[in-house]
Amino acid sequence: MQRPLATALLSAALLCLAACGGGPPKDTTAPTTPTGVTASAGSAHTVHVMWSPAADDRAVTAYEVYQQGRKVRDLPATTLMTDVLDLAPATPYAFTVRARDAAGNRSPHSAAVPATTLAATAGDRTAPSRPTALRATADGSHAATLTWAPARDDTRVTAYDIYQADSRVHTVPGTATTARVTGLRPGTIYSFTVRARDAAENSSPDSAPADLTTAKAPGAAPDTAPADLKATATRREITLTWIPPKTGAPVREHQLHLNEKFATTIIWGAAPPPGRATYTLTVTDPPGTRYSVKLRAKLPDGTWGDFSAQRTVVVP
Repeated sequence: MQRPLATALLSAALLCLAACGGGPPKDTTAPTTPTGVTASAGSAHTVHVMWSPAADDRAVTAYEVYQQGRKVRDLPATTLMTDVLDLAPATPYAFTVRARDAAGNRSPHSAAVPATTLAATAGDRTAPSRPTALRATADGSHAATLTWAPARDDTRVTAYDIYQADSRVHTVPGTATTARVTGLRPGTIYSFTVRARDAAENSSPDSAPADLTTAKAPGAAPDTAPADLKATATRREITLTWIPPKTGAPVREHQLHLNEKFATTIIWGAAPPPGRATYTLTVTDPPGTRYSVKLRAKLPDGTWGDFSAQRTVVVP
């Protein structure tokens, strides 16, 4: 007769533990409000919104972008910018940003930032000229400053888009000729290009690339990336030239990645070529196809070294 009573008492105790805080405490703390919110019109139909990271007692998991109080974007915590599309020409808008954590806690709205879309330009099919004289300078281990000469357009340049490894990472107004990119990793090679854009969303060709290497963390290993990678394309071939890293021994193998995927291993014969290396890759895709290429070398200990800066070419 005692066992059922003991079982009932144990069940009641377990229920009490669960109800009275025996499990992990519930997350009720909202993230901080995002700061540094900016909004700039890139065309007659788009506005580019950017912000600085929010903080949370555990982790920010998402950002929400609002237009006139209506949510228009839901983005992962790693994304700190977005384009709001399908807007009306020559129209004022206001945007706010909120941070969200895994428990669904939301920060207060950021301060509202205004932006007015540009007037529509009928029949504009002419892209701006290519930005020139791009320079990239590392600001320590985690940031870079870019500068360039202005592009030209038959109407006007309304925005400059900054790309890193063929992915857009920043946008500035068409009046700017400098940008600061943050969130970089220490001791890493980056390759940046810039495109000019007009109110009709015509984009220029890429600028010539500008490479930089961020400052290394204390005690970091020596750089093992191939240097000065150059890429040119013809109708059927992509030709690469580069300087192999100095490893204390001949570099006999390189690994080629095409569009972020492994493509082939380049293996030299008995003796690798002295100085600059050259490799030609056959391609069969139609004109206008973009290829992104990068390399890494096999080190004397058998491991693969750091990737080179990435290059993008277009089949003519």
